[in-house]
Amino acid sequence: MSQNNILKKVAQLDEDLFLKLFNGNSPVWIKNSALGFSKSGNGGLYVMMALGFGWLGSEQELQLLSITLLLGFLIERPIYYVAKKTFARVRPCDCLVKGAYIVPSDKFSLPSGHSAGAFLVAIILAQYFPELFWLWFAWASGVSASRVVLGVHFPADVVLGALMGSSCGVMAILLVGYL
Repeated sequence: MSQNNILKKVAQLDEDLFLKLFNGNSPVWIKNSALGFSKSGNGGLYVMMALGFGWLGSEQELQLLSITLLLGFLIERPIYYVAKKTFARVRPCDCLVKGAYIVPSDKFSLPSGHSAGAFLVAIILAQYFPELFWLWFAWASGVSASRVVLGVHFPADVVLGALMGSSCGVMAILLVGYL
């Protein structure tokens, strides 16, 4: 099987899974839950969190957490923007279905920036607060899933975003460990 055929099959599976997860007639509680998770993954919240840990936290560990979060986003954001422009994948709400529950901030879907940001934060928070590991990853998974439920991302977009964010989080942890 050629590489082109494999990519077509993967894309078809991705579309099929999207259509199973996105339902233009979802119950109100699913829409509201997805909207809540999605909003909790907006970027401004991360900046406030990082600055808050650094400014309000007098303990050295909280200041390192702040530095790690900021470094993680300094690594992740350029990769995200280059990947978004390079892949230029059209969002499912613009090519596959009509009626996403939100209006996306840009026209391309791969990778999911919400997923990347949420998993970057989850990886870093799990490093500093390991006892809450499951909470961080349940939240990040909710943010990622919400983007599909809301109709603005294919499942592969959120999976690749999560992998990208997780990798950048690990890289930031390693770099701060060398400081």
